[in-house]
Amino acid sequence: MKVNVDYDLCESNAICMSIAPEVFEVRDDDLLYLLTEHPDPSQHDAVRLAVERCPRQAISIEED
Repeated sequence: MKVNVDYDLCESNAICMSIAPEVFEVRDDDLLYLLTEHPDPSQHDAVRLAVERCPRQAISIEED
């Protein structure tokens, strides 16, 4: 799995971070950071849920 973020769409509301904190992080500068483009398989379900819950649909995934 590869995670992509469209930073032009992202509002950095941290919903993804609350679902998958090992993959997404909103820092003190109020910007989203992708901690890994290729999460561990144990994190795939959480990443898929973060994609579904993103209010701006700024996150997408490519399956390997």
